[in-house]
Amino acid sequence: MKNSITLLFFACMAQISSYAQQQTGHIIADGTSRQFETYVPAANNANQKLPVVISLHGRFGTGKQMMSFADFRPIADREKFIIVCPDGIDRSWNGGGPTPANRKGINDVKFIGELITYIINTYNGDPKRVYVTGMSNGGFMSSRLACEMGNRIAAIAVVGASMITRMDYHPNRSMPVMYIQGTDDPLVPYNGGRTKGATGYAYSHNEVLNFWVAEDKCNTTPLITNLTDNAGDGTSIIKEEYINKAMGIKVIGYTITNGGHTWPGGTQYLPKGMIGKVSHNMNACEVIWDFFKGYRVVD
Repeated sequence: MKNSITLLFFACMAQISSYAQQQTGHIIADGTSRQFETYVPAANNANQKLPVVISLHGRFGTGKQMMSFADFRPIADREKFIIVCPDGIDRSWNGGGPTPANRKGINDVKFIGELITYIINTYNGDPKRVYVTGMSNGGFMSSRLACEMGNRIAAIAVVGASMITRMDYHPNRSMPVMYIQGTDDPLVPYNGGRTKGATGYAYSHNEVLNFWVAEDKCNTTPLITNLTDNAGDGTSIIKEEYINKAMGIKVIGYTITNGGHTWPGGTQYLPKGMIGKVSHNMNACEVIWDFFKGYRVVD
């Protein structure tokens, strides 16, 4: 009987891993049911531990929307990693600014920690290769997680956000980070200051890079690459790489000249007059995954 159950288990695992799956899940965190969307690619080996990319929506978004908005699924199919897009409370995250989640005292750091544990245990995620990315309010939340849960996150990538000025950040380990920001972002100013959408006051793009360069003890002279407007959409890109060669860590900043509050390579989800231009001179999902896959949590 025991052997029959074992064979049935492995047969089910083989069936589960033979095709990609997207589904909605729930866990209880602090007595509240929290929802999330997962995408698990067809794996070559049912016992293979897969990297995990947690992708956080912006203010007024949902996890299901984020799955399509920042569409990592084709890359996940090719590279074999799990995507997790959770829902914030009242379509917001407690990244430190005065959002609904913040005003309600929601502990989103704890929630994401419990979500990571659930994904690792349920989908055979690799605890050494958990990555976090986010847009806008989700980007600010990613910065907070990098500082408060660095022992469980291998790297972060932030789009259309930086860090909240009223927060007191004390990272618990060196963290590879990437920040992508448009110079013409009307919601989260490139040069810092008050944001729109109940996020609060933000550090500038350069200030947040300098923060992490100091924390990660990187060379303060960056390697600069200029990417021209090959897409002909009126945007161009400046890439800055700050490197700590001894630790193998990079702090990378992308300045999207004339870019708006948008996901490069994504859609013009609202009119340009409201959010600015989308740049098609880079595919943010490809760039972020290429950055992520070089890192793992080191004990």
